[in-house]
Amino acid sequence: MKKFLIPILIIAVVGIFVYTKAVGTYNQFVQSEETINGQWAEVQTQYQRRADLIPNLVNTVKGYAEFEQETLTGVVEARSKATSVQIDASNLTPEKLAQFQQAQDQLSGALSRLLVTIEKYPDLKANQNFLELQAQLEGTENRISVARRNFNESVQAYNSNLRTFPNNIFAGWYNFEPKGYFEAAAGAENAPTVQF
Repeated sequence: MKKFLIPILIIAVVGIFVYTKAVGTYNQFVQSEETINGQWAEVQTQYQRRADLIPNLVNTVKGYAEFEQETLTGVVEARSKATSVQIDASNLTPEKLAQFQQAQDQLSGALSRLLVTIEKYPDLKANQNFLELQAQLEGTENRISVARRNFNESVQAYNSNLRTFPNNIFAGWYNFEPKGYFEAAAGAENAPTVQF
């Protein structure tokens, strides 16, 4: 009778170990995904803050500058496109993230062109409303950078955990998939050229 108890006991211990490891790994992935979702919400908040500042900037510039309508129109259109690209936190695939990032990069480019064009207008550069909006935009760009870095760190921790053994086995069972990263915009390695 004792001979039958030993294999049953071994199977029970192994079963309990596998069960607790599977449950622990699942819970760990869920917590990591929630961290990523929270970081993604922060990224979206900062991009939304920038989008909310843009109409005020455009209206302030319109009031002071008599310059290319095309530049203002480009900023407004880029803002519209950037705010129309939405990604659900549960669908952070590399492709969707690249689409979101491309729309945001177009808006950043349009804002850069606007700020370079403004150099021609000394009255506007001295206007307190403009200076305040410009400072808020600079602060927002810094916040976006920090939010993106924090998001990428969360994704890196999640993806690393997902790929390690034996977590990769449990991840396959539970259908956890790698998340996408924010990447630098094309040409970001080159310093911008400013000409007056």
